Amino acid sequence: MLAVIIYLIAIVVANITILWFGPQAAIINAFILIGLDLSLRDKLHDQWHGKHLWLKMLALICGGSVITIVLNWDALAIAIASSTAFFVAGIGDALLYAKLRKYKFLIRSNGSNIAGSALDSFIFPTMAFGIIMPEIIIGQFVAKIAGGAIWSLVLQKTYLKEAQ
Repeated sequence: MLAVIIYLIAIVVANITILWFGPQAAIINAFILIGLDLSLRDKLHDQWHGKHLWLKMLALICGGSVITIVLNWDALAIAIASSTAFFVAGIGDALLYAKLRKYKFLIRSNGSNIAGSALDSFIFPTMAFGIIMPEIIIGQFVAKIAGGAIWSLVLQKTYLKEAQ
């Protein structure tokens, strides 16, 4: 449950900061908040595996957008871009994560984050700002991979503590 709350807080904060600061906040958000969400999604994937995984993930993605819109109606376009990007990225991430299931969490998480980061980094800014912004797309991609790697290390330590 804590992972769900943290996930929602991170996505809402990311959406609102994009609203307030525009594209220049995208790369910082990607490193700190979206890297966290990509890695948390993997942790939730493990927790929910076989227990309505797709429905729960869809509810989580849409929930973040709904909360964003409730907090600030002006964030509607960003929330739609965010949920669309996260939905498509989630499919890519989940498919690769499942293919990597025989590997340890760090390999699964970081491997699948590449697919999720690539899809999200292209779709989100293009939809949110209505233009292809190569520097933002590339910057977000690199930041999500780096942030996701750091967050996956943190989450792996959490796994080890939970297992003990």
